[in-house]
Amino acid sequence: MSTPAPRPTVRPNNPNFSSGPCSKRPGWSIDSLANALTGRSHRAKPGKARLLEVIDRTRAVLGIPDDYRIGIVPASDTGAVEMVLWSVLGPRGVDMLAWESFGSGWITDVTKQLKLPDVRAMTAEYGELPDLKQVDFTRDVVFTWNGTTSGVCVPNGDWIPTDRQGLTICDATSAVFAMDLPWDKLDATTWSWQKVMGGEAAHGMLVLSPRAVERLETYTPSWPMPKIFRMTKGGKLIDGIFKGETINTPSMIAVEDALDGLKWAVTVGGQPGLIKRSQDNLDVITNWVDSNPSVAFLAGDAKTRSRTSVCLKIVAPWFTTLSAEDQAKAAKRLVAILDEEGVAYDIGAYRDAPAGLRIWAGSTVESEDLEALFPWLDWAIGQVEQELTA
Repeated sequence: MSTPAPRPTVRPNNPNFSSGPCSKRPGWSIDSLANALTGRSHRAKPGKARLLEVIDRTRAVLGIPDDYRIGIVPASDTGAVEMVLWSVLGPRGVDMLAWESFGSGWITDVTKQLKLPDVRAMTAEYGELPDLKQVDFTRDVVFTWNGTTSGVCVPNGDWIPTDRQGLTICDATSAVFAMDLPWDKLDATTWSWQKVMGGEAAHGMLVLSPRAVERLETYTPSWPMPKIFRMTKGGKLIDGIFKGETINTPSMIAVEDALDGLKWAVTVGGQPGLIKRSQDNLDVITNWVDSNPSVAFLAGDAKTRSRTSVCLKIVAPWFTTLSAEDQAKAAKRLVAILDEEGVAYDIGAYRDAPAGLRIWAGSTVESEDLEALFPWLDWAIGQVEQELTA
């Protein structure tokens, strides 16, 4: 048994390292929502103006092209992805890429719910990517930019051709704002407010390229379309959705919170500043992992390693000799100790992922809080080892 690390004395100022809903921006307080249009209709002139402001500020921060449509849609990122899958898939075969649980969920939807006849599922184990060279862009392609539950992201957009024939549908919920997305390579892109910007949940964002709009206006699916998925009427895009006229009633408190995050983004340098903050966080985690023989990244290739949802596996000899069931129990105990000490909340690996840790390191997290967390991680690992080997 190794010598246990001493119990630390310095705690993170902010122990919120959850991968969703994620940490609020530094300095956030409930007072940030004081100007929310509570009790007002989202269809009234001020409400629509506030929703349109979210769209306009999103375009400005992310540099989304002027001819791309941006909409606020129901049901978080999940709702946004489902809207696209149900609305545009069918005219072509589709390549579905998955290397973690959410991508696998989209495969289930397309094969078992939509029951499309021509689907190629290209999958990889947690910690790896499928062979991107095998993707056929004469077909539609569905993928996550960053695997939130595996800590693995595509390295860039170079594998996507600009002259593709099919549409690219990208679940970018744990990537956008913290990673540079090549908009000319993406036709339908989705995310939620609750990830990199630390906003409130339940609302999704949907960005459509002109090619995606053309598909919507020239193709009618053969299956019934729920109301909250409908983006066209009479063969034309419902333009209001992309001007702040939401399909259903949004929370104006959540809208105010989204605006607060977008305004904060400007103060840290816009998208480049957000990317740098997240990269700095990954760098300090990397330095700790490289000096710690008890942990390793789930993503072995540094080029595909997420800088937001950082997934770690425990590789200490005492842990690796345990059964899978006992590893899960030991990892759960480790997370519980950190929670009890109030130094890190909600950092257990996703339920379908290998036993380990998942630490959110997106742009709203401060590097110094991660630095303060590491001694507690070392100490807690030692505590679990002592409990199991006593």
